[in-house]
Amino acid sequence: MKSFLILTLLAATFSLRAANTNAPAGPEKAAAEKPVWGKIPDASHAPVLVTNTVTIAGERVTYVAETGMLPLLKPDGTSRANIFYTAYTRLGNESRAKRPVTFCFNGGPGSASLWLHLGALGPRRVKMNDDGSMPAPPFTLVDNQYSLLNDSDLVFIDPVATGFSRPAKDEKADQFFGDSGDLDSIGEFIRLWTTRNERWLSPKFLCGESYGVFRAAGLAEHLRSSCGMYLNGLILVSGVLDFATISGDTGNDLPYPLILPAYTAAAHFHHKLPPDLQANLGKALAESRAFARREYLAALHQGAALPADERKKVVAELARLTGLKASVIEDNNLRLDPGVFRKQLLHDEGLILGAYDARLTGRDGDPATPWADFDPSGAAVMGPFAAAMNAYVRGELKFEDDLPYQIFAGVQPWNYGARNNYANASDELAAVMNQEPYLKILVLGGRCDLVCPIDTMRYSIEHLPLAEAYRKNVTFAEFDAGHMMYINLPDLKKMQADIEKFIQP
Repeated sequence: MKSFLILTLLAATFSLRAANTNAPAGPEKAAAEKPVWGKIPDASHAPVLVTNTVTIAGERVTYVAETGMLPLLKPDGTSRANIFYTAYTRLGNESRAKRPVTFCFNGGPGSASLWLHLGALGPRRVKMNDDGSMPAPPFTLVDNQYSLLNDSDLVFIDPVATGFSRPAKDEKADQFFGDSGDLDSIGEFIRLWTTRNERWLSPKFLCGESYGVFRAAGLAEHLRSSCGMYLNGLILVSGVLDFATISGDTGNDLPYPLILPAYTAAAHFHHKLPPDLQANLGKALAESRAFARREYLAALHQGAALPADERKKVVAELARLTGLKASVIEDNNLRLDPGVFRKQLLHDEGLILGAYDARLTGRDGDPATPWADFDPSGAAVMGPFAAAMNAYVRGELKFEDDLPYQIFAGVQPWNYGARNNYANASDELAAVMNQEPYLKILVLGGRCDLVCPIDTMRYSIEHLPLAEAYRKNVTFAEFDAGHMMYINLPDLKKMQADIEKFIQP
């Protein structure tokens, strides 16, 4: 049985045999082992300022877009890295002290921030088809009337080796390729940007996607303990806190029940559920979650000791809730990896499902193989976002540099800072929530996300060692699409409304 996989956002893949930094890459690995960086960036590259306007929720918003390189300094004052960022500041009468600022980043690890930047939060967005499928090239950008800029200033951060961010000359890149080095570098960026821009008294939020959720949880505690920076809230998009919840392996059956509701949602979207479940998604998900937490979990716990008659009932119910044939479930010993589900649900139609968004499908190049050979949802966004970012940064933002904008960087092996256990940021999140009673958490997840199913976050939050009084500070929001729910236009509208409500005092 192959382990569950979390894909380095839309390209580079790493195994979820958790914190083992030498774990082999998964079968869908697509990125180069090492990034093509080009020359070392010019640390003296002056910030570029551009003023523009956008209409958000019917209101005309004037803003300044700033692109630049912020140096991370060593104790002797020399630079160890230069971080590329794009900051949007709304112009108006509101004082800086009262104006919220949200620091945004994607995941991977090894991904630049263009996905949240040009997909959801920034004042310009990539034009996808309304359902999130890929339009025909050439691709384009449009004004984002659902941008968060109406409610918060925005700072998009590209971690070292991504975007235009690079280590300084003679500095080793791998010092940044791990949980500790990542938190230190991103935390120092946030501290320095906040200081230089006089935003210490502003309400401050973090927004992370995918591995960015793991990063955000660690950053909240890192900023509190290292420089006394208390945050107002964390926006956690399609992420993971505990890698044990997504890494199915011998001795760890936990991910299989947690992903079952995502299979049910995907099967419902593709009309593969029985009539009673197909008629009501809410009913279908409720039954799936109840079965996952009770009978299914108990059956997996018994292993080979599961009686034959009980096993037969479990197989039948899994077939009912997933739309798969009973033989597929038997062949996989009741444990359904995402790759198997993606391959088998529409197998008779010659289609495979997306990993990041199981609503999106592609043609099955080799029906005989047991796993899908590519991710249709990843392929759908890569071209439009790459073209848009490369055109936008030089054409509209006027930031000129001959460095390649590194969408994905080869940052493996990544040091998760754990040994003989799964990487887990739950304790860090609980620690900062217990010490910052006003810290709010908004968890966003797509029902058709097979990489970071939202029920894994529910499980992690429910098991936080957290004072009961602070559990009310956590809010969940579900969406119809997948990992990048914002490429689906109805979900983008809902996402903007949910975050706006969260940020407003």
